[in-house]
Amino acid sequence: MTTPQTLIDARYGSEVMQAPQSWSPVIESLLGHASVRSYLPTPVSDDQLAAIIAAAQSAANSSNLQVWSVVAVRDAGRRAALAECAGGQTHVREAPLQLVWLADLARLERVAQSVDRPSTALDYTELFLTGVIDAALAAQNAVAAAESLGLGTVYIGGMRNQPEAVAELLNLPPKVVAVFGMCVGTPDPAKPAAVKPRPAQSVVLHHEGYSLEAQDAGIEAYNQAMAAFYTEQNMNVHGTWAVHSAKRVAGPESMSGRDRLVAALHARGFSLK
Repeated sequence: MTTPQTLIDARYGSEVMQAPQSWSPVIESLLGHASVRSYLPTPVSDDQLAAIIAAAQSAANSSNLQVWSVVAVRDAGRRAALAECAGGQTHVREAPLQLVWLADLARLERVAQSVDRPSTALDYTELFLTGVIDAALAAQNAVAAAESLGLGTVYIGGMRNQPEAVAELLNLPPKVVAVFGMCVGTPDPAKPAAVKPRPAQSVVLHHEGYSLEAQDAGIEAYNQAMAAFYTEQNMNVHGTWAVHSAKRVAGPESMSGRDRLVAALHARGFSLK
């Protein structure tokens, strides 16, 4: 039986806190989120996609500038090509729908031209960052909507491995770049996804001011929770969460090609002043 306490315990990987009395069906759904990497071939319908995008467009949007877009990719050949751009991830190839979320400044540039106004502010990092943030806000709404329809999702940061190749595949104009992808489909019940633990709230929640020292105990507990998770899921991960994460930030060689992201963005028309 699923209860608020069982959901809290699963999310934190141990009995680190009591379930809050403040609870709702939305909170219950969000705590049950898991990244799905095994899908049935069942297509995502146009009606489902329309509902998901309506939810995405209901997210907060900075100054109503609308500086994000999304490309829905169903074609098997194009999904396979995107999978290779993202490091050969099998689920990108096999999920029936890939949503590629974009920071999109081309639309505003065109709109400004249509009313004979300048648009040089688009050359500044603030506008690019706004596009990334708003795409992420929209995408998270999309995840919640998809899961409410019985679908599963997983984000694909590997779309940033080869930004130029992704742009060519999707016919993206200058000033548009893929921020991340998202697999969407019906989860394969034979390969259920597990809820991955998160650090204790003491690691991420600060009161009145920030403290690194206050996080130490929570991080040590998280190391233990993730070690247990790696073992339970038969994952080929050696060491603690801290060791695993440190390997990911060790240097440019650990970034799967994303160490050249600034150069790629410049090539895509983002000046980033």
